[in-house]
This record gives sequence, C-alpha cells and structure tokens, in this order.
Amino acid sequence: MGTLAGLLASQGHRVTGSDVAFYPPMGEALQRYGVETRTGFDAEHVADGPDLVVVGNVCRKDNPEARAAIDGGLRVTSMAGALETMYLSERRGFVVAGTHGKSTTTTLLAYLLDRVGKDPGLFVGAIPRDFPESFRVGGDTSPFVIEGDEYDSAFFEKSPKFWRYKPWATILTSIEHDHIDIYPDEASYLSAYQGLIERIPEDGVLVAWAGDARVREVASRARCRVVFYAVQGDETGESEVTWVAAPIASQGGAQPFELFVGGTSAGTVLSPMMGTHNVRNATAAIALCCETSNGTLPVTDLSQALRGFRGLKRRQELLAEAGGVLVYDDFAHHPTAVRETLAGVKARHPEGKLIAVFEPRSATASRNLHQAAYGEAFYSAEAVVLAPVGRKNIADGERLDVDAIASVLRGHGIDAVAPLDVPAVETAIVQRAERGDVIVIMSNGDFGGLYDRLIARLALRSSAPC
Repeated sequence: MGTLAGLLASQGHRVTGSDVAFYPPMGEALQRYGVETRTGFDAEHVADGPDLVVVGNVCRKDNPEARAAIDGGLRVTSMAGALETMYLSERRGFVVAGTHGKSTTTTLLAYLLDRVGKDPGLFVGAIPRDFPESFRVGGDTSPFVIEGDEYDSAFFEKSPKFWRYKPWATILTSIEHDHIDIYPDEASYLSAYQGLIERIPEDGVLVAWAGDARVREVASRARCRVVFYAVQGDETGESEVTWVAAPIASQGGAQPFELFVGGTSAGTVLSPMMGTHNVRNATAAIALCCETSNGTLPVTDLSQALRGFRGLKRRQELLAEAGGVLVYDDFAHHPTAVRETLAGVKARHPEGKLIAVFEPRSATASRNLHQAAYGEAFYSAEAVVLAPVGRKNIADGERLDVDAIASVLRGHGIDAVAPLDVPAVETAIVQRAERGDVIVIMSNGDFGGLYDRLIARLALRSSAPC
C-alpha cells in the first residue's frame, strides 16, 4: 500500500493514507513521497470526498474509513484493482509469481529490461538497491513488471491480487503451500496459481521452473506458450526444458554458471547473487527477457547487465562486518527459503562457523505446518539460535515448537538453542560468534530491534582492551 501511495504521488496525485502507525522505513518513505499520513482510522478522514479510496487487505469490513467510503457512495477499490485500472489496462503485465523468489526475480527482471533500454514500469514489495524506489511508471508502451502476490485483495474482494494484474508474460518460480491463514490446504493454494495461469492470453508466454512438480501441473493448464527453465540436476519430470543453468564453483564472491538455451551453450554468466536458488532466479529473468523480445535482446547483453545487479535490502544483505564477524540480513521465513539462503551463504563463505538466527513471525512460520521441514532447513549451519514464535494468538496445538527443532538439530551435531526472549537471543549469538564467522539473521519483521544492538555488541567486544 505504501508503494502504491508513492507511485500515485509520483504522478502528481494528492495522496492521503491512514494506518495505526507509520514505522520506518515506509513511514519515512511516505514523507519523502509527499503522502499525507493520518494516524488511526476515522470516518472524518474521507469526509472531503476523495476521488478514489483504496482499501488494503488488512482492513476488516468494520473499518470506520472503509465503511464510511462504501456507505457514502465513494469510488472504492482494492490495491490490485487500482493497479489494474490505472497502470495495467493499456500495458502488458510482466508478472513474477511463486512462493519463493518473487521480489528478487521481479526486481532483476525490471533491472535487466531497464539496462537494455526498455524503460519498464516496476512495482515490488521490497526495497531495490538499483532503483530510487520500489516503483516506477516507465514508458507508456513499455512492459509493467510487477510482483505477483497471491494474498487476497480486500475484505470485499476475496481473490488473489495477481488475478487482476493482466498477465501477458509470467514467471512462475515455485509453488509450495504457504499463507495458511487464507489457504487452509494445498488445493486452495494451487487454485490461486491455476487462476493466474488461466488468465495469460494465448499470445502470451509462461516461463516456469521445471524442477517443481506443482509448477509443471499448473503450467499444463496454460493457453499460452510455456517455456521451462531449470538448474542442472533439478528433477524436471518429462518436461522439455529450454533454459538450463549449470552452476560453477563460486569465485571471488560471485556465482558463475554456464547457460544453455535449447541445448546450446550461450556462454558463462556471472551472477552477483549467492546460491543455487538465485541461479534459477537469474535464469528465469534472462529467459523472459529473451522470450518476449522476438530475438532482439541477445543473451550476452543481458548476462553483462546482470553483473551489476545489487539486489534488494533484506535479501542476503550484508549489514556489517563487526569484530571480524559478517552479519547478513534475510527475509527468509518459509523452511525452503531458510534452507536455500543458508546453503548459498555457506557456499560463498565456507570458512568459519555459519550461525543461523531465525525468528518465526509469519502466519505460516508461526504454526507447526512445517515443523519437520524446519528441523532440516538449518543443516548448512554450525550453530542455530531460534527466537520465540512472533505471534501470540496461535493456539498451543498449532504453534511451531522451536524447542523441538533445536533438539532435532542438536541430534545432528549442530549447536542449537531456543532462548526465551530476544535479549537472550542476542546474548546467545554473541557467545557463539568468533572472528571469521558469519551470522545470518532471518525474520520478516524487525526482530525487536536486534540488528543494531547485535552489531554494536560485536564491534564493542572487538575494541575492548585485552
């Protein structure tokens, strides 16, 4: 919603917005965009009759502002509806969807298109490091690259956001049951993606990861042309894979891979991103650029552009080196994302201990839906510190058992603990971290302000007299 507010304000619209609070970084960003923020919800906030009221999906049907707007006959829409009518009605939507890798692949796709002169629009739910903001309008006839969020749109529109994104070209990175608060079972989750794929027109294109059986199943419903990609070694079933990446040993902090198109080598690509999962993301973005360009975008140009990509904040972001310890921040919260993130960091930093710090906060991570999978997700780490579950309203029988995960990990020889609170988490990290080690902090929240305090303690410890 904040990103949409910024996008609208950048076009000269007067934009106001209400929320219970405006925390950084978005609160500060809204001020920079010129958005008028109003703390709390009050019917008076829409008394001046705005031309459009956009209702976010966290608002309930009794929200006083939403209720006043609807009952007062104002024009009301969801965030997805606003994007559809104002930015996607006359432009081709390049939608990046999937349980994992959406934000990175969305930003990378827009970055590559921008670097080769296509002037794309962009809308992504993360903070890019290569664009001034998380949004850009782009050229009137250029593709609009948008992160395909499967979450529902609004209390009056209980359908996935990405159903309204007018997909003409789509990347589908993965499908793994998530967002259990609105998708109670895998079938309901799959149906969201089936609806997206069915909305791609016949003259469009779907670039899909062949290494995921659910992706292959959903892709079989497409009316459009389907192009599969994979990394060498992926189990791809009987699908015909056009784009294949063969990773090469990490070199100098970069991840090289050889790229094959239709069985023919297109040369060696050097990616600045860690991990096999990011090799897949890079392959998908390059593939979509080429598959939608009618041969006008050479792989070599895109590969060269990839080298300069700086990624996103909170996606394998190096926060600091404090006391000889590298501290990374990552948004990973699903067990698959945790596993891939840690494997990627370990491959880049094989020396020293890898200390994984995890805070389960999302609706899915807070529940025991993936209890067993979390027990295996941390195997790349030598030490694991598990914070308490971040949501207090989870029933005991549904709550993720972090103590049980720590016990499983200790059984595999990993130094794993589950402290009772965030201060104890911080102390446990400091006790384990030594010069040359790497810490990866994974949370989709602010982790109770852990980051700055931890870095300060590590730095202070290194400067203390012997």
